[in-house]
Amino acid sequence: MSQMPQQAAVSKCPSCEEPLESGDRFCGACGYDLSAVPARPQDSPTLAMNGSVPAPGSPPDGVDWPVAPGAESSGRPAPVHLPTDLPGTDSGGSALPPEAPHVPQQPPLPPEAPHVPQQPPLPPEPPLPPQPPAADVPAAGVRFDRRQEPDEYPLQAPDPRLAADPAVPAPPAPAADGKVCVACRAGRVDDDGYCENCGHAQPRERDHMEQESGPVAAVSDRGLRHHRNEDAFSVGHTALPDGTRAAVAIVCDGVSSATRPDDASLAASRAAGECLLAALPRGTHPQQAMHDAIVAASQAVNALAEEPATAREHAPHQNAPACTLVGAVVTAGLLVVGWVGDSRVYWVPVDRSAPPARLTEDDSWAAQMVAAGLMSEAEAYADERAHAITGWLGADAYELEPHTASFKPDRPGVVVVCTDGLWNYAESAEEMAEAVPHDAAARPLHSARVLVGHALDGGGHDNVTVAVLPFPAPPQGAGSA
Repeated sequence: MSQMPQQAAVSKCPSCEEPLESGDRFCGACGYDLSAVPARPQDSPTLAMNGSVPAPGSPPDGVDWPVAPGAESSGRPAPVHLPTDLPGTDSGGSALPPEAPHVPQQPPLPPEAPHVPQQPPLPPEPPLPPQPPAADVPAAGVRFDRRQEPDEYPLQAPDPRLAADPAVPAPPAPAADGKVCVACRAGRVDDDGYCENCGHAQPRERDHMEQESGPVAAVSDRGLRHHRNEDAFSVGHTALPDGTRAAVAIVCDGVSSATRPDDASLAASRAAGECLLAALPRGTHPQQAMHDAIVAASQAVNALAEEPATAREHAPHQNAPACTLVGAVVTAGLLVVGWVGDSRVYWVPVDRSAPPARLTEDDSWAAQMVAAGLMSEAEAYADERAHAITGWLGADAYELEPHTASFKPDRPGVVVVCTDGLWNYAESAEEMAEAVPHDAAARPLHSARVLVGHALDGGGHDNVTVAVLPFPAPPQGAGSA
């Protein structure tokens, strides 16, 4: 608690501020009774704004301050002058120049309100300010009519002279697993595919995929409108029991309205491809092997819906994972196709004077309308419901109905296995034949790239996946150029 020195005598009238002579009992100007001014107590603590005792070193109360109302009662009368009667001073106690603006004064509290002694004074020579700066002299009490002040004040920037060698932020640590951001080339890529340094989304592995296996090749692309690629494929080749070659291609399209369609298409394509490549060398008929492969793919997709709840907690109200499937097996003299859904297989002969053909029928609303004779094919596929599928792989499918068919082409050609991301831009067999390069049988990978480019040039509204297989399958040791 700070102690303030006792005032020796009253030098000015508390009412009108006129100077007093030693021994005066009444003010000669206003007649104020000076005996009513009580003597200053021996110990008079000064309260700070928060009600606490001021810190040591506060300026002493060396002069009389005009009496003003306050939050506590001390028995002193309220002043008769107005705050605007007192001139302001600067921070050094000197009078302000005439052109300097005055600080707005605070309105006085009602006269009947209790009051307390004012804060420690400035030197007696300068005129008395109406209110000392809060930073220099603590207030006599809490004022509820004070202007609002910010809760926080900006910190002053550090003096650069004090930090001659400022610390330079260390560059991000290189990725330990080798995955470096393609944008900043410094940050590590997290498990969600984003850079931990700059936040840039990284290209996903499935955004664009290409694979060539012997005489068969496939390409898959995310397209220009989708945020991820929900298609998947599987290609391979094997030898039949008689030593001749067989090429296999499976293409799957995830159902976007289902949960985890990308997982469904990937699981289905892998299961079907592995089943075919395992069954054909054992002598299983290619058409039966295709049927079994579709069943295996269906079981793989169904298993995704049986995973623990933690795998589906982010989408609990969506239906089970689902996808469509289409595949082809090409041997030396036999072409087998199988499908569930609306992905397709096209036959394009090397001799373009021969007619091309579509080898599958869609499991879709449009196909049902055409089969029932209710609409023409052009009318049905122009309807907004055309691509609503009636068959798919998934735990919520009504009933699994694998479709298979066998063909024995009488001339060489290529087999195009694709999702609707391609055939939307080349729907008829003739349109598909026009898009297929003439050297497709010799360059299947190049042709698959060209067909994906055809879809992207057309708008790329969907994921695009296509596999190209030459017919007949070339003998062992031969492949694409």
